[in-house]
Amino acid sequence: MEPKVNECTRLVSTVMIVAMNRIGQCLLLLPLLTAIIPAHCHAQHMNEKDSPCPNAVTTLDMAQCFSKAKASSDESLTALYKKVLGKLDGDDADRLAKAQLLWTEYREANCLAERALYQGGSAAPVVYVACMDAMTRERTNELQQTYAVRLKE
Repeated sequence: MEPKVNECTRLVSTVMIVAMNRIGQCLLLLPLLTAIIPAHCHAQHMNEKDSPCPNAVTTLDMAQCFSKAKASSDESLTALYKKVLGKLDGDDADRLAKAQLLWTEYREANCLAERALYQGGSAAPVVYVACMDAMTRERTNELQQTYAVRLKE
């Protein structure tokens, strides 16, 4: 991840230097800066390859799309979690319940930290919901893989 951050920093710095050197010529082009910055320079969860909202353009579109996606991924995770929990008993069920609680706390803290990077901007709430959705989908896949044998029983 660090190389992408350095690449983004270099790109933005280069564009800004060129713009500052040719301020008269480039002043009108500065609003287009975000259009030439690669997608990976923006919030990562909003631009991942399997994003549920690849066609959302405006902040409102993204907020609505990611909110729906998060609700759907929450439903999928809850259904799978209950199914897996139903296949476990005793200590195994207790360990999964504890792990799920800790994961939920981690997801919240992680997505709050990501949102804080955009604090004060209109993207902050969208970044938060996109993070929550992505992490929930990842957790669902993780549970499917970890408990695949039990799910076949």
